[in-house]
Amino acid sequence: MPSDPPALTPATVVVSAGRPDHGPDQPLNPPITLASTYGAGGVREYGRYANPTWEAFEETLGALEGGRCLTFASGLAAVATVLDLVAAGDRVVAPRHAYNGVTMQLADLEVRGRLEAVLVDVTDTEAVLAASADAALVWLESPTNPALEVADLPRIIEAAHRAGARVVVDNTFATPLRQRPFEHGADLVVHSATKYLSGHSDLLMGAVLTREEEVYDALRGRRELVGAIPGAFEAWLALRGLRTLHVRLDRAEGNARELARRLAGHPAVEEVRYPGFGAMVSVVLSGGAEAGDRLTRSTSLWVHATSLGGVESTFERRRRWRSEPLTIPEGLVRLSVGIEDVEDLWADLAAALDVLR
Repeated sequence: MPSDPPALTPATVVVSAGRPDHGPDQPLNPPITLASTYGAGGVREYGRYANPTWEAFEETLGALEGGRCLTFASGLAAVATVLDLVAAGDRVVAPRHAYNGVTMQLADLEVRGRLEAVLVDVTDTEAVLAASADAALVWLESPTNPALEVADLPRIIEAAHRAGARVVVDNTFATPLRQRPFEHGADLVVHSATKYLSGHSDLLMGAVLTREEEVYDALRGRRELVGAIPGAFEAWLALRGLRTLHVRLDRAEGNARELARRLAGHPAVEEVRYPGFGAMVSVVLSGGAEAGDRLTRSTSLWVHATSLGGVESTFERRRRWRSEPLTIPEGLVRLSVGIEDVEDLWADLAAALDVLR
């Protein structure tokens, strides 16, 4: 009997999954399907229910993460749909330092009496476990945004399950090439596909993955009901960007590691936060908010912008946003390191830092 084909590495899966069947005159890439309406009697029926272009992206990301994927109009639409799984009055435990949209959604839902939100320091595992004892949902980021803290995912997930809670892991920063939360027992994985997955700062899209059929059906039902669907063109662009995730991330991660090393020795830098993987680096400047603002105004190559995960290097002082937690230092600047030549990135950054000394 023929043996099973060897398992593909993630770098190969990201290129090969979600393709049309191979055959004469078949396109290598799935086309953009611009359709609001389908002929009756099939599995799609209407444009709010399904689209072949979404499905190609979902197949690819699902193969990378090891779960079933649903795409959404944005990362926050994905977040809101997951939070809709929580029953009225239930407790949600989440990081005190997290994607700002997550903490803002939790605060809004708590004010409206929908749920109880408990924010914790994810590096204090015992505190997370204590808060999770009565929780319905534990929301985790690792690394966190923008503090770049790393959580003990296996221990927290195991304890949360013993307490009867579901666990969501936002895997936007790590990507499935550096971390696969389902392997640690997570129930759901969330992505802002706007960031590293698409990688070119040209679209908004979100994704949720699960291995549970009941949860998948509930999420899909909510997506259909509220219409939080991605555009076909956005899904096509996201899949096109996803094909190069492995080479983009390898390059950006190498740059980030080298920049973190050099930044640690600069006198204007009080602290460097880098978890050892990925392409996000945060620095705390000794000059506080004024130094952070001056830095972001003083470069020519680095772009002052609030998003991240693109091929270009961007940075911002996070406390310029009033909704950012007060526990984030005023002088913290979050750097999204791109794929430019590291020497050019360093020359631009070092020149701006030297002025702060």
